Amino acid sequence: MAQPDSKKIFFENLSGAGKAIAVLTSGGDAQGMNAAVRAVVRMGLYVGAKVYFIHEGYQGMVDGGENIREASWESVSSMLQVGGTVIGSARCKDFRTHEGRLKAAHNLVQYGITNLCVIGGDGSLTGANLFREEWSGLLGELMEQGLIEADAVQKYSALHIVGMVGSIDNDFCGTDMTIGTDSALHRIIEVVDAIMTTAQSHQRTFVLEVMGRHCGYLALVSALACGADWVLIPEMPPEDGWEDKMCQKLSATRSRGTRLNIIIVAEGALDRHGKAITSSYVKDNRAGMKRLNIIIVAEGAIDQNNKPITTDCIKDLVVKCLGFDTRVTILGHVQRGGTPSAFDRILASRMGVEAVFALLETTANTPACVVSLVGNQSVRLPLMECVQMTQEVQKAMDEKRFEEAVKLRGRSFENNLKTYKLLAHRKPESELPVSNFNVAVLNVGAPSAGMNAAVRSAVRVGISEGHKMFAVSDGFEGFSKGQIKEIKWADVGGWTGQGGSLLGTKRTLPAKHVEKIAAEMRKHNINALLIIGGFEAFESLLQLYEARGTYEEFCIPMCMLPATISNNVPGTDLSIGADTALNAIVETCDRIKQSASGTKRRVFIIETMGGYCGYLATVGGLAAGADAAYIFEEPFDIRDLQANVEHLTEKMKTSIQRGLVLRNENSNENYTTDFIYQLYSEEGKGVFDCRKNVLGHMQQGGAPSPFDRNFGTKISAKAMQWITKKLDETFRRGRVFANSEDTCCLLGMRRRALVFQPVVQLKDQTDFIHRIPKEQWWLKLRPLMKILAKYKTSYDVSDSGQLEHVVRNRPKELDASVAM
Repeated sequence: MAQPDSKKIFFENLSGAGKAIAVLTSGGDAQGMNAAVRAVVRMGLYVGAKVYFIHEGYQGMVDGGENIREASWESVSSMLQVGGTVIGSARCKDFRTHEGRLKAAHNLVQYGITNLCVIGGDGSLTGANLFREEWSGLLGELMEQGLIEADAVQKYSALHIVGMVGSIDNDFCGTDMTIGTDSALHRIIEVVDAIMTTAQSHQRTFVLEVMGRHCGYLALVSALACGADWVLIPEMPPEDGWEDKMCQKLSATRSRGTRLNIIIVAEGALDRHGKAITSSYVKDNRAGMKRLNIIIVAEGAIDQNNKPITTDCIKDLVVKCLGFDTRVTILGHVQRGGTPSAFDRILASRMGVEAVFALLETTANTPACVVSLVGNQSVRLPLMECVQMTQEVQKAMDEKRFEEAVKLRGRSFENNLKTYKLLAHRKPESELPVSNFNVAVLNVGAPSAGMNAAVRSAVRVGISEGHKMFAVSDGFEGFSKGQIKEIKWADVGGWTGQGGSLLGTKRTLPAKHVEKIAAEMRKHNINALLIIGGFEAFESLLQLYEARGTYEEFCIPMCMLPATISNNVPGTDLSIGADTALNAIVETCDRIKQSASGTKRRVFIIETMGGYCGYLATVGGLAAGADAAYIFEEPFDIRDLQANVEHLTEKMKTSIQRGLVLRNENSNENYTTDFIYQLYSEEGKGVFDCRKNVLGHMQQGGAPSPFDRNFGTKISAKAMQWITKKLDETFRRGRVFANSEDTCCLLGMRRRALVFQPVVQLKDQTDFIHRIPKEQWWLKLRPLMKILAKYKTSYDVSDSGQLEHVVRNRPKELDASVAM
């Protein structure tokens, strides 16, 4: 192997021999913490370090004894699907005292532990940093008391800290997502979706309260994900007169025939004058409305004067002012519980591995860092810079500098709020700009969850921009048949939670219907086109670009949004719908593995969709704890299959009872799922038996995940704003004429950036025969999956996070926060 340079270091060059790493979870619990613990333990053991659990957080560190135990590979088996934290978490008053930290230091030195991986919130991480700063002094005191020898002071002279943020509130600055947030959103949206059906049946108003006392992220994002009509959050208290405006909004929505309204408010909300809004505070009665409202209340919402807005307050207002039959639902700790989502498992696994790398690379002068996610990339940030920024947010809120508080939360939070306002509040016709442009939107290819959220967003943003929006049914096949009609604001109400494609979608490419499509575009005077779909949509856009030379009707701004469960579109790391499919795969794998509980040793062979793209098999395998994932992009032969069987045979001789193998549907035409099943069954005789399962189209169905709802919503809004800009730029002499490469683009996420990329420039990056990009970022996760399954392999860490500094606002062109 060639010698690595500073930009490309391979895993073999990182050695943890002689090091001792301890992992603890502190403060509150969050789904996904166990995945992070598992990753730290297994990666630590893999590099040759000793790894220890510290049970019950800092309390266990202070108490010592049985609370500090050495971890083994098997001790973290079957942890991925478990919510909370299996090593326990506790609030610890003792650790806040000098005497408590002295006891903790003594306990760590006894085990030779000088590397701590702390999974918790800002309080837990701040305590860890203080502990690190006091470390040498604490050792000196222990030596003076005769509890440790002088050579121990020298040997364990420095304590290294790496943090991971585990918090459902997503209230820690410096990272786009904290461990547990996505799972909490799953719990909220599951409840909202369920309540919608009963609320429509009884024509009731529901007030929902969600967690996040000092941060409105859960309230804001769940509002986006379910299409809420109103949201109240701590960072942005409502203006004076919000009660009238809210009721007027509900009334206007109902008058358009909508059966459902959703409002999200934060618990403890205050008005701008610091006055508590209580259940006795009521405006004059208004005209009664009779259908359905759902009001979601986020814990901790305040008005501009730091007074709480409560669920009872909202219920009282709605009942007495509008005459609605109203119910209150407080979700409470259900948001903290349950199985972690696929996103949280992958996030936590990547962060856990990154934390071990950071500990291995740290020196005495390296500041304590926190491992974070920005866009789709891991980064390391100085812990105290993040803590300081987080504290600045609360200070700004306390001082009523609410606009600044929103900005300090980060661009992700700010974009969520802007997008919500854009979609939820329709301006009067008199206030809308008049563009006289007609924009058509259509779905192309196979259906994927989140398409409807993207269409809703496009329609409403387009109308807000002054455009007339047209919906095309059944893709380009429907386009050629004239299945196109104007679509209004109210027509897309309630679309965010609907799976599949409500517009209808076909795989038909436009080439053979191009003349008829051009005629329909002429007939309806279509000035811009938004295509939402998968690889067929990409090919369609290329064909339309090439048709510009023959048909001027296609010389208009055209944009594509990637929407496919296969995630096989070039030019983007993620596609709308892939997250929902991953959750379906992971949930099924969890159930399948659980079916073997209490039986003899068993290996499950699972076939996933994806065409020739192995994204679902690989990332699903990482999230489900698979032992192997067979994909087209990484060729395998009978020797590899035999090696995998032998590997599983060795594992089954330990306490591990179950094995999981995923196979992408087109990974190999000869080594089929049946073949692999038969091979494993034969070679595993006497050690384990086998079962197989083909997941099929269940991966395409179901309600979209919170991630896909919001990803689709926000990139669609961004695309429509780009279309508006291009229409203005290309409108000359009474007509739109756009024939340059940069007016026919795909909007995709690339690492940290959301980028509009000319589709013609993506041709060279595409394998058209197998319908996949030539380079795929997730292939770098495959060694990680293998390492966590106890295979010996190399791991390229050239993309591992580098220590950066917290910035208040990233430039817009580097903003990938729209992903969530």
